[in-house]
Amino acid sequence: MSTLTVTPNYATGVVSNFDLFAGKLVDREEYFSCGHRACQGCGEALAIRLMCKALGKETVIANATGCMEVISTLYPTTAWKLPWIHVAFPNAAAVGSGVEAGLKVMRRKGRIPDRYVKTVAIGGDGGTVDIGLQALSGAMERGHDMLYVCFDNEAYMNTGIQRSSATPFGASTTTAPAGAASPGNRTWKKNVPEIMVAHNVPYVATACHSYPIDFMNKVKKARAVKGPAYIHCLAVCPTGWRAESKDCIKLGRLAVETGIFPLYEVENGKYRLTVEKPEKLRPVTDYMKMQGRFRHLGKEEIGYFQERVNLEFAKLMNKVECIQSWDELKG
Repeated sequence: MSTLTVTPNYATGVVSNFDLFAGKLVDREEYFSCGHRACQGCGEALAIRLMCKALGKETVIANATGCMEVISTLYPTTAWKLPWIHVAFPNAAAVGSGVEAGLKVMRRKGRIPDRYVKTVAIGGDGGTVDIGLQALSGAMERGHDMLYVCFDNEAYMNTGIQRSSATPFGASTTTAPAGAASPGNRTWKKNVPEIMVAHNVPYVATACHSYPIDFMNKVKKARAVKGPAYIHCLAVCPTGWRAESKDCIKLGRLAVETGIFPLYEVENGKYRLTVEKPEKLRPVTDYMKMQGRFRHLGKEEIGYFQERVNLEFAKLMNKVECIQSWDELKG
């Protein structure tokens, strides 16, 4: 994110003249204020804070019902310092589309100042990959100048930890409980970033709050896109994952280091890993053993999980190494 230019004085040992410092490049203004009611160690609240810093004040946010709406807007208070709209569970993308179109028309008619304001729609995994997928697909297909960010905590956490189609295989939830007859959730996590790539969206990325600079860089890049963009952010939920609050950042890093949630971006069709993979991926058990939702899994289920992670990671690496960008294909 930054280039550090220093002038060391070898006589005194003092280093001075810091022209650039990463901390100075991050907006110091807080657009998502403290005092909200998120659980201890909530990764999603941290991710929202980082996203808002990267977006800046010229932003309108449409927020689907979910954890972030529940914890940040308990009447008569709000944690949002940006223009913010609460919308129903399934239609954040549809409302965001309307906001974007409305701003465009009002600027053209001279009803508002002629300056660029970014429209951003956000939702959890339930409001995105399940009941909001239709609205999201429509917005991306129509090509609205809008960023959609999915904060994926891998279940319907605000209504009682029910399974969503983003819930990982084997996780125990209240609607897919582990027991004698079931290992927990039986399906593999839906790959929504790939669905967005199939919509020919010019910018698609995965992110995690445990890699804040990488996440903010992606938000800035998506903000600059004149057209639809999509970011899928893994948001650790210690409450729903039955994990320690203090392990929030560590769990996000382990998701990446095990290959369970690799960080990459797809820019005009070109895949690129944005966080270098370790020489050898860590075993998935390093990630699973810290979470109560996986504690019931036996050798067979863990073996299947590891095998599938290896396969999905190999498929991604094949795209990173082989797929050309749209411009390269034209040439």
